[in-house]
Amino acid sequence: MKKIILCAIAIMAFGFANAQKTRFGVKGGLNISTIGGDDHANALVGFQLGGFAEINVWKKLYIQPELLYSAQGGKFDAYNGQRDYNVNLNYINIPVVAKYYITKQFTVEAGPQLGLLVSSKSPYDEKTVDVGFNLGAGYNFTNNFSVGIRYTIGLTSAYGYGNDYYDDYDYGYYDNRYTNNVLALTAAYKF
Repeated sequence: MKKIILCAIAIMAFGFANAQKTRFGVKGGLNISTIGGDDHANALVGFQLGGFAEINVWKKLYIQPELLYSAQGGKFDAYNGQRDYNVNLNYINIPVVAKYYITKQFTVEAGPQLGLLVSSKSPYDEKTVDVGFNLGAGYNFTNNFSVGIRYTIGLTSAYGYGNDYYDDYDYGYYDNRYTNNVLALTAAYKF
């Protein structure tokens, strides 16, 4: 946790040192999330809300660290006489994406994300840290207002089991990693 905080401070310090090339903003939007690796999982609709800094590092290349509250999870079909249920996982996500302006209006982005679980409603034992990788694109209507689409590919299991505890036993259905996968549709405003 200390490394995360120090990294965030370093990014912000870099941004303030280059204040003429840094813009800050807010963003929010719709999440369509699933738990990958489970055949019974369906999409769950949630939201995300937070802020970001857009730091120009070279010509059309920017680094964009963000701090987002994100409601994620999945809907699960009933089986063996059980009822359908939702897994609701709420994270503070810290993505850091490299953003490239192909034109003044159109951007593409990619980069890692660290998620810290803040609350959950689930019958499972969730891990408190989640790691993912983002791929996305955006369109700038004006210098201040833009929209974006981003897909987050989960790289670590969302649950405390998966490849650890149950691998000592021969339970084939626990061999998958259950990852957070999120399609986000957002709007952003830069100051």
